[in-house]
Amino acid sequence: MQYQQLGNTGAFVSRLCLGTMTFGGKGTLFGVMGGLDQKEAETLVGQSLDAGINFVDTANMYAAGESETILGKALGAKRKDVVLATKVFGRMGPGPNQVGISRLHVMQQVEASLKRLGTDYIDLYQIHGFDNVTPMEESLRAFDDLVRQGKVRYFGCSNWAAWQIMKGLGVSAQQGLDKFVTLQAYYSMVGRDLEHEIVPLLEDQKLGLMTWSPLAGGVLSGKFSRDSRANEGRRTQFNFPPVNVEKAYDIIEVLQKIAKKHGVTVAQVALGWQLHKPYVTTVIIGAKNETQLKDNLGAVNVKLTQEDLDAIDAISKPAPLYPNWMSGMQSDRKPGTVRDWSVVAKSTF
Repeated sequence: MQYQQLGNTGAFVSRLCLGTMTFGGKGTLFGVMGGLDQKEAETLVGQSLDAGINFVDTANMYAAGESETILGKALGAKRKDVVLATKVFGRMGPGPNQVGISRLHVMQQVEASLKRLGTDYIDLYQIHGFDNVTPMEESLRAFDDLVRQGKVRYFGCSNWAAWQIMKGLGVSAQQGLDKFVTLQAYYSMVGRDLEHEIVPLLEDQKLGLMTWSPLAGGVLSGKFSRDSRANEGRRTQFNFPPVNVEKAYDIIEVLQKIAKKHGVTVAQVALGWQLHKPYVTTVIIGAKNETQLKDNLGAVNVKLTQEDLDAIDAISKPAPLYPNWMSGMQSDRKPGTVRDWSVVAKSTF
């Protein structure tokens, strides 16, 4: 296993993070994701820890808290060896204050998560979505208080836009509060929107990136192709995240060739591609069984050549959005580049 610095902190986490959305929830929407019981979850957690994973992610809303409960029991005495992450924001009951990131909801939910996880502290507490009602100062001060109380070590955000992240960092700096150290966001070969605005922000502000659904809800698992469209798996029941299917098939054809060349699976190439990205801290993998998990764990050993990366980029790289394409046309000032400016001027005027 490989390890990387968590944002701009002194903590290190495994390049693969075990996601636990598949834990619990039988008979609900979360059951479609996996619906694993305690024994099944303990097998996957043990296999992950044995492989060197030291980073595990869950959320209070996964299976209405059952995922946290199952995970806490599965970790047991090994809790101290794990960087444990969970989230708050989603609705946890019918009441008007049982959703969002108000101080009231955050303080209630952190206590509930600590109890379910069977721990005294959360290593990484994440805001699971953007709250357009609660003042950002209120939310950030609540998280800062949790850090000062020792209940939370670090905090981050998830599913936020670039301007929202930057505003949060600005508010924290202005108020002298602890700030985000990570972003958890959707990223896959068939969903590279993150690269337009958010990746440059993360690199500039030295935030860590945790990517969720790197296989795009199973589209890049190896089960799907233009000629053989899988009739099983959660995508047949829960079509998420949204994908341009025809574009996905084009990408899968390229992945199949690369996978065959290296003697690996399509899923391992898709995961390995993200591990080659310097701005990706950790890739969150979720599995329903030992076979899936073992396959995903093998991604850390995939070594893609520049030719492979170029082929993937050629088929999957998104077209630049404005103002990015205009900035590229206007800028001739790149750090570390020695230029003869008189030549540049002559070619321009």
